[in-house]
Amino acid sequence: MEARSVSALPLGEKWQYEPKWDGFRCLLSRDGDAIAMLSKSGQDLTRYFPEVMAAALALPERRFLLDGELVVPADETFSFDNLLQRIHPAASRIKKLSAETPAIFLAFDLLRSGKRELAAKPLVQRRPELKDFASRCFGEGGLFRLSPATSDAGRAARWLRSAGGGSDGVIAKRIDLAYQGGNREGMQKIKRHRSADCVIGGFRYGEKPSAGRKVVGSVLLGLYDADGKLHHVGFSSGIKAAEKPALTDRLEAIVAARSFTGNTPGGPSRWSSARSSEWQPVKLKFVVEVSYDHFTGGRFRHGTLILRWRPDKKPTQCTMDQLEQKSMAPALLLAGDL
Repeated sequence: MEARSVSALPLGEKWQYEPKWDGFRCLLSRDGDAIAMLSKSGQDLTRYFPEVMAAALALPERRFLLDGELVVPADETFSFDNLLQRIHPAASRIKKLSAETPAIFLAFDLLRSGKRELAAKPLVQRRPELKDFASRCFGEGGLFRLSPATSDAGRAARWLRSAGGGSDGVIAKRIDLAYQGGNREGMQKIKRHRSADCVIGGFRYGEKPSAGRKVVGSVLLGLYDADGKLHHVGFSSGIKAAEKPALTDRLEAIVAARSFTGNTPGGPSRWSSARSSEWQPVKLKFVVEVSYDHFTGGRFRHGTLILRWRPDKKPTQCTMDQLEQKSMAPALLLAGDL
């Protein structure tokens, strides 16, 4: 079941609202002693989360199919970086992490229970079935939890305003529809977009030249920490083609030997590529306000959008503390079903 991105919460009696968790979507099934855990792309996740597989085998129900999200708690929030570390080729590393930072499964739909197939039933009937399943099987403090839901649009709006620390928005689902596998008709996602002032610490050239010359493909964004170190935190590539030549001229005129003094683009990472190190540092002169949807692990999770240039702000005013958020993840789980 896929979600369609929309800009605002849909309203009306036909909608149920849930937190949009920042984790790995997972269809988890059990048939006797056989467990399957599939990602949205169809990847088998069982080897990466042995503790969740073991917990699923310990549930009293021997045949079921759950839709939910895998998350890793850390410091009273959920850490996507810790979750990424689990996708590792070494079994010894996975075993170590599964013990040190066990994942939990947040269940938000039940498609099969025992011999009963529930996917064809509308959500208004599936949700009570899921609540009953959770009360019978999950217990207190285990690795399986019931993800909260509400029909109150006002409460959903508060969830959206407080998104952060493991929840990056709200999911809205049609309660009158069956499980919509393979399409986006029954589910919508709404993210809260925020803005931050960042200093431009460098740029990368785009892959395609313009008018016979190389032009900027993306600008690299930086923020200062409390110790005064400038960390690379993300990029912005949504630059209009007509603006790229002039922007290239501006940035090439201030190319420097060094800019970032903390984390740098293309630093040691399992995700680094040859291209990730091909960037040009610049003198710290330009500040831009960017729109972003999620900040975690010291960086923007996705590309940002430049809203405006800020000649009125000094680069040293671009600090990490403007992005501090209070984690709502534990509070949402304690709230339960509403």
